[in-house]
Amino acid sequence: MASLVRTLGRQSLLQQQWCFMQKRVAQASSNTSVAYTEMSKYWEKNRKLQRPISPHLTVFKPHLPMMSSITFRITGVAVQVAATGASLCLLALPGDFSHYLEMVKNLELGPAVISSLKLLVVFPVVYHFINGIRHLVWDAGFGFSKQMLQKSSVAVWVLTVIFTVYFALYY
Repeated sequence: MASLVRTLGRQSLLQQQWCFMQKRVAQASSNTSVAYTEMSKYWEKNRKLQRPISPHLTVFKPHLPMMSSITFRITGVAVQVAATGASLCLLALPGDFSHYLEMVKNLELGPAVISSLKLLVVFPVVYHFINGIRHLVWDAGFGFSKQMLQKSSVAVWVLTVIFTVYFALYY
């Protein structure tokens, strides 16, 4: 008797859920058709007016704050990939760090090559760090005027050059 009640109860619940789902699908399909017709009207109007599909980087004239933002993102990815790659390599390779440092020293690279490599390694870290401080200032709510954006972009680049050269040549 209990199994009969349980079976009938399950069937009635499943039928109620199925009816509910059919109503939801019908509502969604009617909303989708309205949305589709509205979007079709929108795109047709834009085609008649010969508007571009969407703005792209080629549409905008590059300016310093824009280039600073792009560089900040690129250096962030570069620093993350380099740190992760170096960590995984040091974990996977046999021996310790001093062994590989000795191998690099035995290559007897000239000072110009070593300084250039140090510049390539130090620049993304320094730029991302200094621009990160700029972003922390923005998070505090300061520096959003056009003049301050321009000045802070110039300051980030100048400080990056100074600190990159300092770390690459004197460390």
